[in-house]
Amino acid sequence: MICASIDEFLAALPPNRAIAGLDLGDKTIGVALSDLRRQVATPIEVIRREKFTLDAAKLLALLEARGASGIVLGLPLNMDGTVGPRVQATQAFARNLEKLTALPICYWDERLSTVAAERALLEADTSRKRRKAVIDQVAAGYILQGALDRMAHLGRG
Repeated sequence: MICASIDEFLAALPPNRAIAGLDLGDKTIGVALSDLRRQVATPIEVIRREKFTLDAAKLLALLEARGASGIVLGLPLNMDGTVGPRVQATQAFARNLEKLTALPICYWDERLSTVAAERALLEADTSRKRRKAVIDQVAAGYILQGALDRMAHLGRG
């Protein structure tokens, strides 16, 4: 089920279960996971993309193993808020994923998440090679943390 709002997403979630955050790229999917109280997002893995069926199988197996109860998918809007080809690709991915899982899916504006992740990794003096390896999962963490903070603000995190 693709939720139209964060409120609808929250209503579909069982209590005290983790939520996954995804940063969907052309070559990788960055994955982050929340704690059971949905307060902290932690980057956990990068899935190398091959084709949708393989990507979805890897992703859903990971989410099941980690006990995720929902998916926050970064929506790559243009800086002016308009929809471009990357948004359309992300929405197509979500529609296809929706057919394979009962987990609720919610979009979250991911503008500047990769920039923030890159800045944090630079501040931590992370090597270029290491940054390249982990940037997508760190960006997924930023996406998920934004959604978690909004849920907490709504008082139903």
